[in-house]
Amino acid sequence: MSQPDYLLGVNQTELERLRFQHAVWAPVTNGFLDRLHVQQGWKCLDVGAGPGFVAVDLRERVGETGEVTALEPSQFFLDWSRKEMLRRHWSNIKFVLATAEEAQLPPQYYDLIFVRWVIAFVADPEKFLTRLIASLAPGGVIAFQDYYYEGLSVYPRGGAFDNMPRVARAYYGSVGGDPYVTGRMPAWFKKHGVKLVDFTPHSRAGGPESDIAEWMHRFFTTHMQAMVDKGATTQTEAEAMLHDWHAHRNNPDALFFSPIVVDVAGKREG
Repeated sequence: MSQPDYLLGVNQTELERLRFQHAVWAPVTNGFLDRLHVQQGWKCLDVGAGPGFVAVDLRERVGETGEVTALEPSQFFLDWSRKEMLRRHWSNIKFVLATAEEAQLPPQYYDLIFVRWVIAFVADPEKFLTRLIASLAPGGVIAFQDYYYEGLSVYPRGGAFDNMPRVARAYYGSVGGDPYVTGRMPAWFKKHGVKLVDFTPHSRAGGPESDIAEWMHRFFTTHMQAMVDKGATTQTEAEAMLHDWHAHRNNPDALFFSPIVVDVAGKREG
């Protein structure tokens, strides 16, 4: 297959941003996995696994008797993940170089399918979902962490950065994605025989020295020019937003609020 055209890039800079992002959001992801009661011996599929940070978390929970499959269309990320699993001497990890739409996945096989920050980029998310449901064992759980892209803001308000939510949503839309995709998922679950068992929104906030502010900083400064190139904003507006962002970063009394991230999980009936 050809190298995927990732909106956010496939390179070492993006890998390091993803590593930091994983650490910042680890309490949210770990809390979700706790509520899903991931068990020793489970067979898990990590969809859009990237460098494999969630796959590591899943392997630690399922143990030696379980199995984790990292499904990832980027050879760069998959090679990095494979090296990390070898370093840990883990043999019960599988690697599949493909998208969810292309992969030949076993039917009714996985106890857990986990998808984080992927489906919002997909042009046909319902088709993407139904492909995965077909590989879910009866009684198995399919779980998503993704955006309902509201809530992103800085305080004090009134500057150019107030336009950032609109620009970020347009950035997703530039590849046919849906930044509100989690709002559509309960209805899709019902339609395709999956019982909704979790729908939990999260928003994190902090001051200029907080990890959430640093996470936002790395995203905006890395991807602002790409937002211009994709037509989500103009060069003039982008420069004004970055100027306002840096002004808030230098204000010890400023606050930063993340967009809403939603945990959505369903259990396959029958």
